[in-house]
Amino acid sequence: MKIIGLLGGMSWESSSEYYRIINQTVNRKLGGHHSAKSVMYSVDFEEIKKLQHNNRWDEATKLMVEGAQYIEKGGADFLVICTNTMHKMASEIQQHISIPILHIADATARKIKDQGISRIGLLGTKFTMEEDFYKGRLIANFNLDVNIPSKKEREIVHDIVYKELCLGKIEEDSKSAYQKIINGLINDGIEGVILGCTEISLLINQNDISIPIFDTTEIHAQAAVDWALELFEENKL
Repeated sequence: MKIIGLLGGMSWESSSEYYRIINQTVNRKLGGHHSAKSVMYSVDFEEIKKLQHNNRWDEATKLMVEGAQYIEKGGADFLVICTNTMHKMASEIQQHISIPILHIADATARKIKDQGISRIGLLGTKFTMEEDFYKGRLIANFNLDVNIPSKKEREIVHDIVYKELCLGKIEEDSKSAYQKIINGLINDGIEGVILGCTEISLLINQNDISIPIFDTTEIHAQAAVDWALELFEENKL
């Protein structure tokens, strides 16, 4: 079994989900008392959050690189960045480590393509929804038609992530707000929706939405297990 490197803490609420899903999946596949071999480095999210919202991405990148290097020194065979937004600097991180990164957008896009879906909705932080590092990768590498909510709705999605979900607060009014936003995208013709922030699955699940949802936390964690158990097809790495 390969050793999974987890760069987490963004937020720890979703990182704990990664740890749970990875270990439960390994146990389901191997049985007995099997669990995953892993190394985790967890950041202080307050530091990261302030850098994000003050557009100090170079400093945030430095912290991410340092965390990834600690993980590599800890013996990990590959890196899982346990957040969608901080894949913004995935290429910079890769330049400073010798182990490969399992990209969350790639793992998610493969699941979408497997279901024959081409027009997809994307919810996440404003950074993920608005910038090109994520949706641009989906468009260029996987030929997906990516749709995002209106500016006002993006503000709502973003604020709920940071002011509630990252703090472990689950509010029914916020669930209703997300459902309304997703239903608006459905009316615009999307065939599925990416929960493109690793905290959103704490609030929304498949029972809440009439079209397929793609939970990036679960998809990424399960892809990490497949890689660790060498079940990933090499031509998809």
